[in-house]
Amino acid sequence: MGIEYLKRSKPDAEKADEDAKVRTAVEATLKDIEARGDTAVRELANKFDGFDRETYRLSQDEIQAIIAKVSPRDMEDIRFAHDQVVNFAKAQRASMTDIEVETRPGVILGHKNIPVQSVGCYVPGGKFPMVASAHMSVATAKVAGVPRIIACTPPFKGEPNPAVIAAMHLGGADEIYVLGGIQAVGAMAIGTESIEPVHLLVGPGNAFVAEAKRQLYGRVGIDLFAGPTETMVIADDSVDAEMCATDLLGQAEHGYNSPACLITNSRKLAEETLTEIERLLEILPTADTASVSWQDYGDVVLCDTHEEMLQVANDMAYEHVQVMTDRDDWYLENMHSYGALFLGPRTNVANGDKVIGTNHTLPTKKAGRYTGGLWVGKYLKTHSYQKILTDEAAAEIGAYGSRLCMLEGFVGHAEQCNLRVRRYGGRNVPYGVAAECYV
Repeated sequence: MGIEYLKRSKPDAEKADEDAKVRTAVEATLKDIEARGDTAVRELANKFDGFDRETYRLSQDEIQAIIAKVSPRDMEDIRFAHDQVVNFAKAQRASMTDIEVETRPGVILGHKNIPVQSVGCYVPGGKFPMVASAHMSVATAKVAGVPRIIACTPPFKGEPNPAVIAAMHLGGADEIYVLGGIQAVGAMAIGTESIEPVHLLVGPGNAFVAEAKRQLYGRVGIDLFAGPTETMVIADDSVDAEMCATDLLGQAEHGYNSPACLITNSRKLAEETLTEIERLLEILPTADTASVSWQDYGDVVLCDTHEEMLQVANDMAYEHVQVMTDRDDWYLENMHSYGALFLGPRTNVANGDKVIGTNHTLPTKKAGRYTGGLWVGKYLKTHSYQKILTDEAAAEIGAYGSRLCMLEGFVGHAEQCNLRVRRYGGRNVPYGVAAECYV
């Protein structure tokens, strides 16, 4: 029978039309921010967030007053999640070492891992205050050693969200702004009269934030394309429909365009999951959002074999992949295109989103085919260097270099090498003539 879709999301053409509208709106908005700076940012903040103040940057006194509103229990939970993310980020950073090797006698090559000098962290929060995103971006940048970390988050119900501000401050943000959407991302990347631009943008966001980052890439670096969240459940009959339905809808509540997909080799599980989703949507408090997302962006794919399930999963390259089968480690070994894996029924995507320690800013829209998610290494630039310590090595490498430059027609390049052959090898090599080889 092969691969069969028991439920399919809206056609790709419709999704492309939506993307085109977003692209046009973002392009115009970024041009406006570049032309009018703080004035444009203020107008956008008033229009989209209904939020106005003399400066959108919070003072240290304001930060402390806002954090004081967080209950002791909530603060304890925020600290716990922060510690988990920081501990894993430190382990990752320790795995990245500077190197220096002598590749030939007298020839030294190496690289250094140098932090980006300034980072802008976007923390979503207009609909749901994404406390965890502050840990994922700000705290990880701090572990990487970034000297200047600024963070933006939109107001929540008309004011800065205390838990988000607490997480940003705890993570080590040097500047905190109450700004959301395109205006936040644009201000951080382009700069305004009051905001110095950054070198790198990180953090998740809605379709408009993701598109803004895409258009700004090149002017600044970005972590990855992290648009509306995606979740995939790969399951066989070793688990039940309640678990599959719960894990699918747990991410569908993010927004109206959050894809969710079940891949299974059990028709019974597929049909029962569809029924269970309808039951849960009757009682889920966020059903208004999740039901639209599931209707327009939900897929159920029935396969004959695990090999087919693996093929579909790799082709779709979703952001979150929950694997609940009798061979979870087989998927770990063979999956190659995804954001993050959640292996076995005891874990789930919400763990990764909020507390377990892995980063939740992950590739979407098939970007998992060429990049992983945000991690401490995204804040580090690996720069190489070289030095030659002996006359013999300078002459030897110079001779090879000279001939290879002439092979390509680069006479000026060749003369750089020839000069070293003359100086350090004692051979008179005329300008524009390849050096003889010193071996």
